[in-house]
Amino acid sequence: MNSPDNKLTYVHGSTHSLGVLITNLGTTAAPTVPAIRAFLKEFLSDTRVIELNPLLWSIILHGVILPFRPKKILHAYQSIWTAQGSPLMAISCAQQVALESRLQAQLGKHVKVVLGMRYGKPSLADALQMLADAGVRRLLVLPLYPQYSSTTTASTFDAIAQIFRQWRWLPDVRFVMQYHDHPAYINALAQSISSHWQQHRQPDKLLFSFHGLPKENLLKGDPYYCQSVKTARLVAQQLQLADGQWAVSFQSRVGPKEWLQPYTEQLLKKWGSEGIGHVQLVCPGFAADCLETLEEIAMQNRDFFLQAGGKEYGYIPALNAESGHIEALSKIVLEQLQGWPEASNDWPVQQMLDEEKQHHDRWLAQVDDNVYTKSLP
Repeated sequence: MNSPDNKLTYVHGSTHSLGVLITNLGTTAAPTVPAIRAFLKEFLSDTRVIELNPLLWSIILHGVILPFRPKKILHAYQSIWTAQGSPLMAISCAQQVALESRLQAQLGKHVKVVLGMRYGKPSLADALQMLADAGVRRLLVLPLYPQYSSTTTASTFDAIAQIFRQWRWLPDVRFVMQYHDHPAYINALAQSISSHWQQHRQPDKLLFSFHGLPKENLLKGDPYYCQSVKTARLVAQQLQLADGQWAVSFQSRVGPKEWLQPYTEQLLKKWGSEGIGHVQLVCPGFAADCLETLEEIAMQNRDFFLQAGGKEYGYIPALNAESGHIEALSKIVLEQLQGWPEASNDWPVQQMLDEEKQHHDRWLAQVDDNVYTKSLP
């Protein structure tokens, strides 16, 4: 077994930076069949995502899904692609810039925020190396999945741990596992919905639609379902909605297994056939709009509802890079950074550098061996 590479190295007189890694699922690099196939291969090869016999799943993935699925969903990607490329990527980059700006305004320029995707580019490995190059010695990882699931949050944890196996010197690390009921996040959602209502009026029904998971994940102990319901309940309470004015559903089910219910598609068809005229959907599990919200929810499910008899359908965008969202994320980050000296406004940066230089120069006068002088603390 090869020895781990020293990805994080010490440089005399350097400032210790504080790092924040924000992560999301990722996206295909282009709306083309080869790019979609490459992304799906990486995504669907994750054993946290697909909990089937590896040999059986490999046959299905390479024999059925990868040869045909990319062509089937090509039009969906093309329908949402913009001049800036993938909406998810453009929004995520805007989130990174805005969050870093806000944190630096509060703590100083030594705070670095970097974006890394679980699948695709920029990779988690590249993002972590950028932080190492910036001298980050304390790192907070913030997966932009408000509700915890082993398929998302735990998968990100696994990937980062695997990367760190190749590092000799590791930073101090903290990991945000979920923020589904954080007051700042709930407030940002409620304010976003209220703002939408001011422009488009309040609907007869507000549907909180979350990404689906197989029901067996819940039975095995995954808290995703419970956390999703709690998020919706807290937002509904803040909006002062009666029980009959809102509901929770789950989208994007695939395969023959039972998934978390009720299914978004079926519930919308039911509402349309029952004469419910005006419905709006919001997807609180998505920190940034992507293929699933912009195409499946905003387009496909609109057709299901209207064709079933509904009259008016609206999609409330994800929080994206809205100021309320960035404020909420910054509050979550600042709470998690408590106790680290770099998170203090009075962290004595220059004093530390001066002291290190004094000790370094004093030791250099006594030691001739270059190997030792390179490693001075």
